[in-house]
Amino acid sequence: MSRLPTVAIIGRPNVGKSTLFNRLVGKKLALVDDQPGVTRDRREGDASLIGLDFRIIDTAGYEDEDAATLPGRMRVQTEAAVRQADVALFLVDARAGIVPLDEEIARWLRGAKTPIVLVANKAEGRAGEAGVYEAMALGFGDPVQLSAEHGEGMADLFEALLPHLDGKTPIDDDDADPESLDSPLKLAIVGRPNAGKSTLINRMLGEDRLITGPEAGITRDSIAIDWQWHDPESGPEGGMREVRLIDTAGMRKRARVQDKLEKLSVSDALHAIDFAEVVVLLLDATRGLEVQDLKIAANVLEEGRALVIALNKWDIAENASSLFNGVRGALEEGLAQVKGIPLLTVSGATGKGIDTLVKVAFETRESWSRRIGTGELNRWFERAIEANPPPAPGGKRIKLRYLTQAKTRPPGFVLFGTRVDQLPDSYQRYLINGIRRDLGFGAVPIRLTLRAPKNPFGG
Repeated sequence: MSRLPTVAIIGRPNVGKSTLFNRLVGKKLALVDDQPGVTRDRREGDASLIGLDFRIIDTAGYEDEDAATLPGRMRVQTEAAVRQADVALFLVDARAGIVPLDEEIARWLRGAKTPIVLVANKAEGRAGEAGVYEAMALGFGDPVQLSAEHGEGMADLFEALLPHLDGKTPIDDDDADPESLDSPLKLAIVGRPNAGKSTLINRMLGEDRLITGPEAGITRDSIAIDWQWHDPESGPEGGMREVRLIDTAGMRKRARVQDKLEKLSVSDALHAIDFAEVVVLLLDATRGLEVQDLKIAANVLEEGRALVIALNKWDIAENASSLFNGVRGALEEGLAQVKGIPLLTVSGATGKGIDTLVKVAFETRESWSRRIGTGELNRWFERAIEANPPPAPGGKRIKLRYLTQAKTRPPGFVLFGTRVDQLPDSYQRYLINGIRRDLGFGAVPIRLTLRAPKNPFGG
């Protein structure tokens, strides 16, 4: 994986940090809204500015609050981002001018070891002139004047960053095909609010990388974090495997989602599912399986992602055996389209079950990426239709000729034959279940497309 020099964006709430982040990464990754405090966890992305490549970190708005409060926990994350960065962009709002919180942040940054570049955002037009002059008094020299929203001043930002990043050439050790099984596993953690997604990821990483707490809905953006997992079965010397962990916002019932920001967060979580290879649906063992969990799982399968289900907070679950069996039975009934989805138990608080979860995720990706040769596939196909011939609706036989695998991730098959438009859904399920069971695909979504040969006399 590429190791790029790192740039952190810091500043008080609502000065345009996420807008600048989106501008530099070239896409709308971070949620942006007029109200302050949208960003909570620090978010990372690969940025490019006039040929200068670096890793950019968007941070929560810096607020002077007690560390036990949610704003205080957000500030701790911002401080960690600055310590790890090669250079930090201190963003102020030129139109609003310098306020006491800007001065408080400046006092803190003067004691930081990280180089600071002062940036006056929203500096387009005359409305920002006074704020630019005020910013000079913060003690970081003349500010870079730009407009993150309109893309103005990017050349000046390039010149300010270049002395801090020049010579930090990225080491690219990731030449693998992104669809190769040697590439990083894209693993998204989804679920209802307060299922413990961020706590579980923090336990995986061994650090408080994501903000957690008793408040529901802390996570808003989908946060991707690169991680190396040590496979315990490989011994102490090797077995390091790359994982890209994706934390997502909790997804409630659609009828309950009224707030604009929550709608954006849920939409962002759905995009994270599209990006992922394997999705872990995290259930709260103290609450069991709910209808919303089944809806989330069905959405994951509909998008063609490989699914693993994990019961979190297993260390405090009551009546564990009956709970596990009850959830397993409800899944078999509620997700009848894919039988045998892995159901595991974990604890984000203690770390128990995490290695098994990641191991199963890698194995599930392998099944999701599996390709079967046409010869082997059709030998199986001939046995399948011999054991259970297709029906003859209206006395006219459906003739199935051959089967081929057209794609992987998810596996997609094309079935050729005559009168296939009349092939019952039950028979299609028979073939799909047989492919899963006999050819090593396991409980991953499978697509089956029916094709009839063109009639040369048609029309």
